[in-house]
Amino acid sequence: MLYYRDSWAEINLDAIYQNVNHIKQHLPSQTLVMAIVKANGYGHGAVEVAETALEAGATWLGVALLDEALVLRKQGIKAPILVLGWTRPEDIHIASDYSISLTVFQNEWLLEARRLYQGENPVFLHIKCDTGMGRIGVRTKEELADVVKIIQEEPRFILEGAFTHFATADEPDPAFFHEQERSFKDFVDYFNELGVQPNVIHAANSAAALKKEGNLYNMVRYGIAMYGLSPSPAMKEQLPFKLEESFSLYSKLVHVKRIAEGETVGYGATYKAKKETWIGTLPIGYADGWLRRLSGSDVLIDGKRVPIIGRICMDQLMLELDRPYPIGTTVTLIGKDIPIDEIADRLETINYEVPCMINERIPRIYLKNGKKVKEKNPILPE
Repeated sequence: MLYYRDSWAEINLDAIYQNVNHIKQHLPSQTLVMAIVKANGYGHGAVEVAETALEAGATWLGVALLDEALVLRKQGIKAPILVLGWTRPEDIHIASDYSISLTVFQNEWLLEARRLYQGENPVFLHIKCDTGMGRIGVRTKEELADVVKIIQEEPRFILEGAFTHFATADEPDPAFFHEQERSFKDFVDYFNELGVQPNVIHAANSAAALKKEGNLYNMVRYGIAMYGLSPSPAMKEQLPFKLEESFSLYSKLVHVKRIAEGETVGYGATYKAKKETWIGTLPIGYADGWLRRLSGSDVLIDGKRVPIIGRICMDQLMLELDRPYPIGTTVTLIGKDIPIDEIADRLETINYEVPCMINERIPRIYLKNGKKVKEKNPILPE
């Protein structure tokens, strides 16, 4: 065992495989799938998720940072990888050396990258079009023409792709989605006018891909749904197939005691027993990503819900038990009967954030065919 504290996450790789396999069956046969594994695979583990997604039929991988792409390459993953965010122009040689595609949208960036790049290998580029998300991307045809011109002038620069990102694809009102879609179509048509045609054009995220709404072009980007989570609460009733949630979180009781009426528990003495009560302690806290705002929420023990009491500590939390349980009893914080969406509702956030916040102090156990196939503890050197 590669960890020495009884708190851990389990990642069901079969669920990820099924979620990718289902989207492949759902889409037109010629449509490629880019599996989004940024943020360490939304907290699940980028390498393990990437390998599973590729086995299930994904063709591309998407990350946010060049660093994240390098992790995949150094683990032997050879599939095409796109860095969806901004990369420093002085790091263009690293992208070239490792065959990593970059997102571009600034002519100043391209000029600086061309000046600094001393290599001879091609650099593959995807132009990001900002159609309403307001983050990064070219916003006008004039900007697009400038960027394309510089790429065409540099034989080492290869215009491989073009894409945009939808801001409201997961919402019931499609008006703004269609506005963005029309804007992107104008950009795609303008590429043709400029005499260039990117090989890969992608716009649909999980929500648009699941709805099959709008033009899917020849690739979709599959993120949150790959992990078994609905892109939004509004979409739950519209899903074309069942999503299999892949992330679970567990801990074990390390202490059980009985306290008298009137005794308090935790910082600030915010919990006071109204009667003689059994209290259990778990070795997990806000330093692991189980935030203090989850004080008062439920966990599952022996099939029963029990509340977290007092204030969650940095490394521990306390429970109000219905009876004494043996030391070492497993407690579920996230799992089949306590889904991630419930935790997100409690935190007044979105489900994307929950697995991302469970940090590297929590080991990941990977399951395949119901059996443990890998343990990973990032805080210990391998």
